[in-house]
Amino acid sequence: MAMGSVKHALDAAMDAARWAPSTHNTQPWTFSVSEQEICLRADPDRKLRVEDVSGREMLISCGAALFTMRTAMSCEGFEPVVRVLPDPDRPSLLATLRLGAEVQADESIHALGGEIERRRTHRAGFADVPVPDALVEKLVLAAADEGVKLTPVRSVEAVSVIAALTQAAQGVQAQDQRFSLEVIRWARPPGSSRTDGVPAEGYPREAARTEPHFPQRDYAWGHDWGSQTDQRASAATGVVAVLTTRGDSRQDWIDAGQALQHVLLYASAHGVSAAFHTQALEMELLREFMRQELCSGQYPQLIMRLGVTFDDKGSMRRPLSEILW
Repeated sequence: MAMGSVKHALDAAMDAARWAPSTHNTQPWTFSVSEQEICLRADPDRKLRVEDVSGREMLISCGAALFTMRTAMSCEGFEPVVRVLPDPDRPSLLATLRLGAEVQADESIHALGGEIERRRTHRAGFADVPVPDALVEKLVLAAADEGVKLTPVRSVEAVSVIAALTQAAQGVQAQDQRFSLEVIRWARPPGSSRTDGVPAEGYPREAARTEPHFPQRDYAWGHDWGSQTDQRASAATGVVAVLTTRGDSRQDWIDAGQALQHVLLYASAHGVSAAFHTQALEMELLREFMRQELCSGQYPQLIMRLGVTFDDKGSMRRPLSEILW
């Protein structure tokens, strides 16, 4: 195993992990390297202290970064050897990844790897183009590979209930100054040089209203921010899906993040994007209602809409030098 290829594989894995999704693009992770092993840690300074009191969303984001590193290592020709939560005395240490045996990744892994930097979060309605049922079933299998359940919500009534819960949570949060100030902290005005948060071009200035209505965060906060709406876009809701786990431990949250990124990369490789709605899951009463009434007792970790968009927005990530310790 050549040292040059080892260093290249480690660097490639950490560089790829920067592109994982995170709530408000907080990028709440740091990395360190020792010989042939990467340590993935949560960055508590980037935790959303109002929206994410438990740290659940932070660990889901870090789990997505973990899956990204696994994929990148495989694409570089090494089997990733992963230990999740390896040291109970160091709770911020979420995982270690070591380069294992040299392997030849198959086309499916390379297809996922090719989407790491291309995948984008969508924050509006989708084009009126259906997502094939066969693809949705593949996404269900992708989540299952990580021990997590992805459930497409086929019932019109259930979709309406989830939309109503999202509306209720967004309405309450919009009236809470603490929530509003936290969103503002991560909203970036036009021309900002920051490499984290949600840029002004990352959402439409005037989003078409989906039916039923799934509200987005108000990142503009009264300003005339946002991008021009693509004329090919519409108010299509897309396929509503819920990511759930049997338990609700830190391990479950990390697993949910790995499943999320597996689903997103597979979807992106087939021209499908995701819009996220975490508002209702940030309010414990609404989350528990969903668990009992809509999720068969499983714990909802993420609500998303899947669809086709013709937007080609850029994205921003912190340089590796800022997150490598």
